[in-house]
Amino acid sequence: MIDLYSWTTPNGRKVSILLEELGVEYTANSIDISKGEQFGEDFLKIAANNRIPAIVDHETGMHLMETGAIMLYLADKHDKFQVKGAEYWHMVEWLMWQMGGLGPMLGQVHHFVKYNPGKSAYAEERYSTEAKRLYKVLNTRLEGRDYVVGEGRGEYTIADISMWPWVSRFDWQEIDLADYPNVRDWYVRIAERPAVQRGYRVPKYVHDITMP
Repeated sequence: MIDLYSWTTPNGRKVSILLEELGVEYTANSIDISKGEQFGEDFLKIAANNRIPAIVDHETGMHLMETGAIMLYLADKHDKFQVKGAEYWHMVEWLMWQMGGLGPMLGQVHHFVKYNPGKSAYAEERYSTEAKRLYKVLNTRLEGRDYVVGEGRGEYTIADISMWPWVSRFDWQEIDLADYPNVRDWYVRIAERPAVQRGYRVPKYVHDITMP
């Protein structure tokens, strides 16, 4: 049994989608970041950085925070949604790209464009420009591919799962997926997966997945 501590954010949905894809038993615990619940003493014992998501695996006793670490741990434990050999490191490469680039930069777009428009024209332009650059990088990577890593047309892995929830807020980012057709097709392909639809509603239903 795994305890998941999460909220309805792209980072939170990465792990709930992976858990649904794995089909493992887990309990979802809401940590409402709008109420500052991530700063509670009990959660701090699990996540030293006061950020969601985090997990406790009661089977192994493992406590983990940080989505990259959690996803690598779960994929390795269950030997699913990862690739082998040299392609493994390409999977890690793109997972790190998401964690270091796509997620943080799109998060800044949400902050300045979605929630605080008009506060800083410089920040809006800077992060919106970077968001478009990152979408172009992903679009180029997906040329002739179904998924980000793996031989041939690729395999569905934690690299894809890590990116998809951030792209699912393309409307917040004022991104037209028609400008990135490879990303659009990849996005829809993943959105149609039943496990993705279930994981998107954890720890609670907010709205249906936005489709282009």
